[in-house]
Amino acid sequence: MAASGRVEGKVVIVTGAAGGQGAAEVAWLAREGAHVIAADIVDDAPAYPAGAGEVVYRRLDVANAEGWRALIDEASELYGAVHGLVNNAGITHRARLGDVTLDDWNRVLGVNVTGALLGIQAVTPVMPRGGSIVNVGSVAALTAHYTVAYTTSKWALRGLSRVASMELGPLGIRVNAIHPGYIETPMTASAPPAFLEASIRVAPLGRSGTPDDVAPLVGFLLSDESTYLSGAEIAVDGGQSAHGGAKALSDALRAASSETPDVGAQTNGALTESQEVHGRHQ
Repeated sequence: MAASGRVEGKVVIVTGAAGGQGAAEVAWLAREGAHVIAADIVDDAPAYPAGAGEVVYRRLDVANAEGWRALIDEASELYGAVHGLVNNAGITHRARLGDVTLDDWNRVLGVNVTGALLGIQAVTPVMPRGGSIVNVGSVAALTAHYTVAYTTSKWALRGLSRVASMELGPLGIRVNAIHPGYIETPMTASAPPAFLEASIRVAPLGRSGTPDDVAPLVGFLLSDESTYLSGAEIAVDGGQSAHGGAKALSDALRAASSETPDVGAQTNGALTESQEVHGRHQ
């Protein structure tokens, strides 16, 4: 039995649960006492570690409304209610603006946005007061990341999350969004090595993230530790989105002046970085 049981007895559906972040979220929730319905498009479930709560796996195409209805009907029969939903399922497509096809555009938005909408619509009737929905966005939704279909889908998910938090608030249901940065998953593993290198450069913490960096935040948002938190968006990106591109400027100036990160160092009469920048703009 888990020592803390932070989601003890809650019934939670996690989509995109066959690997990566989804599998880590399932494992965390089960370890903390939840009964988890893990769902994904693949037929076979992974081997989840044993936890205090049980895990059942069901195949689900999140873009299929009938599939959602069948899943919720089964959840209601098994448990009577669903207390949490994690819309974690997502696909990427790396075509740029001038190259993306309409079929690929619709496919990405169908999973990443429509899938989340259908999940919210299906689960709301069986979710009691105190329920919680977590939509898994991306740092792409905070930037102009070049993957136009994926980035647009995650910006749309931000809008869906905010509308849902407003509409479902009177029912006592909370809705929040999280935005992971570069997390080591099968999805990001298919990216070129240069993308990982660039992602680490722009993250002030100087490393990539892991699914275990994300799962505890999802668990917190599903738990009773966050009962007055709704409509929030939380980046899990090593600080990447916080600097708004300023890190590249700071790094370039530091390299040019051979400065160390010691902000208290004396300049010996030389212009500081701040003075240099202000001087150029006056």
